[in-house]
Amino acid sequence: MNLMTLENISKSYSEKILLKDISFGINEGEKIGIIGVNGTGKSTLLKIIAGAEVPDNGTIIKANRVKVEYLPQNPDYNEDFTVLQQVFKGTSSEMKLLLEYQETLDTLSKDYNDNLNSKLISLQEKIDALNLWDLESEAKTVLTKLGITNFSQKVKELSGGQRKRVSLASALITPCELLILDEPTNHLDNDTIDYLEEYLNSRRGSLIMITHDRYFLDRVSNRIIELDKGRLFSYDGNYSTFLEKKMERLALESSMEEKRQNLIRKELAWVKRGAKARTTKQKARLQRFDELLNKDTYTPDEKMDISVGSTRLGKKIIEMHHISKKFDDKVLIDDLDYTIARTDRIGIIGKNGMGKSTLIKILNGEILPDSGNIEIGETVKISCFSQDDSHMHPDMRAIDYVKEASDYIETADGAKISASQMCEKFLFNSTMQYSFIGNLSGGERRRLHLLRTLMLAPNVLLLDEPTNDLDIATLNILEDYLDEFNGIVITVSHDRYFLDRICNKIFAYEGIGKIHIFTGNYSDYSIYREIQGIEFKEEVKESPEKTPLKKEKPKPSKKLKFTYNEQREFETIDSDIEKLEQKIEKLENDSIKFATDFVKLQEILNEKTNSEAELEHKYERWEYLNNLAEEIENSKN
Repeated sequence: MNLMTLENISKSYSEKILLKDISFGINEGEKIGIIGVNGTGKSTLLKIIAGAEVPDNGTIIKANRVKVEYLPQNPDYNEDFTVLQQVFKGTSSEMKLLLEYQETLDTLSKDYNDNLNSKLISLQEKIDALNLWDLESEAKTVLTKLGITNFSQKVKELSGGQRKRVSLASALITPCELLILDEPTNHLDNDTIDYLEEYLNSRRGSLIMITHDRYFLDRVSNRIIELDKGRLFSYDGNYSTFLEKKMERLALESSMEEKRQNLIRKELAWVKRGAKARTTKQKARLQRFDELLNKDTYTPDEKMDISVGSTRLGKKIIEMHHISKKFDDKVLIDDLDYTIARTDRIGIIGKNGMGKSTLIKILNGEILPDSGNIEIGETVKISCFSQDDSHMHPDMRAIDYVKEASDYIETADGAKISASQMCEKFLFNSTMQYSFIGNLSGGERRRLHLLRTLMLAPNVLLLDEPTNDLDIATLNILEDYLDEFNGIVITVSHDRYFLDRICNKIFAYEGIGKIHIFTGNYSDYSIYREIQGIEFKEEVKESPEKTPLKKEKPKPSKKLKFTYNEQREFETIDSDIEKLEQKIEKLENDSIKFATDFVKLQEILNEKTNSEAELEHKYERWEYLNNLAEEIENSKN
């Protein structure tokens, strides 16, 4: 059964065309994921489907008695409502009845009178007749699964993330044939996203959503719609199927464009013939040539190359010595002791509100620990991509915001790229560069913030929920950049794909302030956690007077010191590593130079393999010697 059909929908803002004559239908049982680069009109399309916005052109045909429920990115709230009242603030008659019942019950509990009591009994009879008590029970179950347990708490007392989860619960339980969700996984932790996947997979009815979570798309959606430069492409299947079918489409379009160019060259040669030929040219053929030249053609996305350079790290990077932090009575970090290694790619995970962003802020120097200390090496250059974009002044032009960080950066090969050129690589054309930040979409502002962060050419990157509001194309490029990045990456993220792709260590908040350090990516840790039966705790059990116990380091039985050879190796290992890296780079260039000389090429590849093995050994020695140096230093105290 077809629920809704959109025909020739167009929408523009000022001179920017978001949607251009797009048409598609939504059928019963479909779970549709919408993807596309930020600023291409994804949220606008959802608003048009939900009836919150009107298209400039086109028609929308909706089947009779089809109910639509819409969760925008920034829902409206009544701050004086309780959590349950806000959940029941739906548009359906059932939700209005439950809201009226909840409001009457709350009023009656404060000021009893016979009239209100009679009204409450009448409402209870109506709810009985419609069998809506299960809906209230489901609301409380969903809220609990989403991390909201105090149903009588006022909305104004909730954090931004908690408010979004209350609105999500309201959308999920509202009876409807078509559920529309705009970035539902934002502000949700990994366990909650797992629950949402299960809920949506078991839910009857159709779904259309925008999300950047690729695992979520893969597990929930059975159809992908891609918006690209005003055009719409539909693919049956999940995200993995979409990737395969898109590659086929791009190959076909590339072949068709090549044929068009060949035909244009032939027609152009015909047009350029002598004067005598021009007098006998068929009018239809000239018209066809004109159509070939003016035909709208597909231009592949420009690759956002962000392979910027970074300064080299010295022996000392970041050392956390027994740091602890709490706010009021809530312990966020309890005795964390860790020395960051040169090869660390750390993912920080845990329930919302447990202190993940606090750890990032401590590392960035924004706040100080209550006890313990952090030592940062002299060569360390930290840059932080935070959730907060309040520093982005809406009246500042995009190019000026980037230039505040730097007028140019050096690439990994030493070339210089201007701020304007980097903007182009991030899909900010010359017009958009001089747009005011206030006129950019939320996703475009995040992309601009990311560009500024990388313009600082750091060697330690702190990323606080980097995947929020970034489109999948930008995430892919960021991941490619991080693959080549020579520095440290420390990220808070709920994006499981991102954590699997980037991280080799996990900092997991498993208890009140207790951080378990696990070697491996997110999927590795999930398997370990399932085997161990670990559940993340959310509430603080400790009294404010209780002081976290310090871990006593065992005193060495004898005085630690380097051997003669270790001392010499420690003094030269940095330069040895640098020489090996340069040698491998030269061998890579030589392999291109001698690509046709198979004998010479094989010699180069063998030498490169041996050099890479030697470099890996040097990295392991570097880590061992630096850890030993730290222990020697501690033994002197």
